[in-house]
Amino acid sequence: MNQIDIESADLNLLKVFEAIYDEGGAGRAALRLGVTQSAVSAALGRLRALYGDALFTRTGRGLTPSLRARELRPIIGEALDKFRQSLSLVRPGAQGYAGRSVTLGLSDDFEIALGRDVIHALAHSAPGLRVIFRQTHSRLAAEMLMAREVDLVIASGGLTAPALQHVTVGQGGYACLLDPATLAPGQASLTVEEFTRRQHVLVSSGGFIGVVDEVLHGMGLTRRVQASTTHFSALAFLLRDGESLSTLPTHAARGLAEASGLRLLPCPIAMPGYAIEVGWRGDALRDGAVAAVRRCLLELLQDYDWTSV
Repeated sequence: MNQIDIESADLNLLKVFEAIYDEGGAGRAALRLGVTQSAVSAALGRLRALYGDALFTRTGRGLTPSLRARELRPIIGEALDKFRQSLSLVRPGAQGYAGRSVTLGLSDDFEIALGRDVIHALAHSAPGLRVIFRQTHSRLAAEMLMAREVDLVIASGGLTAPALQHVTVGQGGYACLLDPATLAPGQASLTVEEFTRRQHVLVSSGGFIGVVDEVLHGMGLTRRVQASTTHFSALAFLLRDGESLSTLPTHAARGLAEASGLRLLPCPIAMPGYAIEVGWRGDALRDGAVAAVRRCLLELLQDYDWTSV
């Protein structure tokens, strides 16, 4: 294979690669870059020739990256970020964030509870910066950080890789969420008997067993799971007009109750707490935009109430 001379390569193609990868299609990439779709298609042809790979294949949902494109994405992304950092040296302060984006990995319980506050806080502290919320959970967060798929994460543990840094920002708890029409007038709590008698909607990536089942098993009790979902946000619809309840992190239950009119009640069984952490790669804070989002998160979360019902 002939060695490619960087002097003959058009480095603007890297921006096109990043846009196609992130947006999943040539049309959306063109809108992002402010060019025509034909210009993006032509650039993709040159990228394919440069890397000797198809890079993206067309499917019913747009352009899907190849294995080689997945390998290239963190490398190209880091190179472009380094260049953006160099520009921030001559454009210091908040204006240096214009056009920048930082990806925050978090599960939807944290997005429900914190997403709006993060958006508002960044609008004040880093105007022009776009935050991208990307779904993850504690078993994937470290892997996504290491693969540079996200810049920062909020997770309930799992951030133990040597190359990662993290700080604990709180201790989480659990609450129950249900339709208020199924409660007696003035009822402000559930008994253990009522808790186990009702049908439950489980939020779980596996769909069968949750931490509630483990706690109940230790008490010699069981519950009846009527349905399961992988997204906390679905509970706003799944619990309406029915007798079912769901047990979920208090911060998410509080946000869903405020938005949906469902009722938030204390969990009648003693549930274990869990650490809530913000994590990042050791080298990530060299990027001023990532450092700004981390600083904003830590300021926002230092006094956050994770457990009040």
